[in-house]
Amino acid sequence: MKHTQMHHESREVALPQSGETIVALASGAGTAAIAVIRISGPKTRVVLENLTGSLPVPREASLRRIGKIDKGLVLWFPAPASFSGEDMAELQVHGGRAVVRAIVDAVLATPGTRLAEPGEFARRAFENGKLDLTEVEGLADLVSAETEAQRRQALAQSEGGLRRLFEGWRSVLLKAQSLMEAGLDFSDEADVAADATRQAEDVVRPLLREVETHLADESGERLRDGFQVVIAGPPNAGKSSILNALAKRDVAIVSEEAGTTRDVIEVHLDIGGVPVIVADTAGLRDGGGEIESEGMRRAVSRACGADLVLWIVDGAHLGPKPVPKSSPDFGDVPVLAVVNKIDLIVDPIQGAALAVSAKTGQGLGTLLAALGQRSKDGLDVRGASPITRTRHRIELVSVRDALKRFVNHDLDAELRAEDLRIAAHHLGRLTGRIDVEEVLGAIFSEFCIGK
Repeated sequence: MKHTQMHHESREVALPQSGETIVALASGAGTAAIAVIRISGPKTRVVLENLTGSLPVPREASLRRIGKIDKGLVLWFPAPASFSGEDMAELQVHGGRAVVRAIVDAVLATPGTRLAEPGEFARRAFENGKLDLTEVEGLADLVSAETEAQRRQALAQSEGGLRRLFEGWRSVLLKAQSLMEAGLDFSDEADVAADATRQAEDVVRPLLREVETHLADESGERLRDGFQVVIAGPPNAGKSSILNALAKRDVAIVSEEAGTTRDVIEVHLDIGGVPVIVADTAGLRDGGGEIESEGMRRAVSRACGADLVLWIVDGAHLGPKPVPKSSPDFGDVPVLAVVNKIDLIVDPIQGAALAVSAKTGQGLGTLLAALGQRSKDGLDVRGASPITRTRHRIELVSVRDALKRFVNHDLDAELRAEDLRIAAHHLGRLTGRIDVEEVLGAIFSEFCIGK
């Protein structure tokens, strides 16, 4: 059995390995029951033999004594069948700081080893063809996902959802490019050139529609960033109290003095698996000092960029009168009217509005349900692989513009062929199939050390 396994591994084509071997704590810092230490690079085999005496069976957990430091599980992943594409190992040991520090120091005692930089394991996986850039970004989002909906979206991207979509588009573009190049090669034969160009147009027009549809869907970016809700209203309506009630903790100062809230205060909520960011803003009124006026300006600006505004009014001063409409202009942002302090109201309220009491909690369940439904509708991911980052959108806009120029018959064939090359270039930047050195640092810096 061993002979067969070794023979099989010898047939694998090893990927080129980086000159240095890196090590890092891959689990969370601080005292824990278990800590995971990762090692990757050409000296990984030597490190394992020095620490554990011999190499364990590849991809099988083996209980070993690790030097004179600890006893734990050791996993050995010979290249290229590893996350990074290099020789890799993982040590699962007790999570005390002294244990982790001693093991990392023992690894670094081997010449040619060093501590890993943030995201360096993932970067090596990218450089060795194990991941493309969209999968790397999905992996980063998966690590930082706070809600179930974010986790599902990030997992789909990390498993190649966007890569498959973009690579499919790239293959269509290559077909159109080959047709245009054939037409240019036979430009002296008018019928052949015209037919090739027409066929290329037939290929590009549906692709252009797909790209435009994809760009029109902003749900992926909004899900990644969270559904933005702004609490607005006149002073002393209980906006900060409602924020505290939704957060179930005191995050905003509550006072009967008008103008207490000067700056924007926000909390992150998980409502039914959907990320919702609720921001408390300064009360809106006429007058006020310079600082309060700046707070009100920021409140209106934040509300105009939100997905939903909760317009809070004081029910104790409202009585049976209809709920007043919000006076500021928030543009196209939908407004949900909420009447607070209903514990102080005797007569029923007229008008379509949610009635709550931040003090007693009455009606807060209904408010949360309304927020959950609004956020679910607003973050409904319609496409199978939506855009999740500004970088994707910028590149796809360039793809769209180039394809639009291509379908413009006023351009010469050579210029139209160049537009196809430009479109293919920007698609290649999305997945990393061409040189994208300027964006690599920004992407991999998002990772923690050990990933």
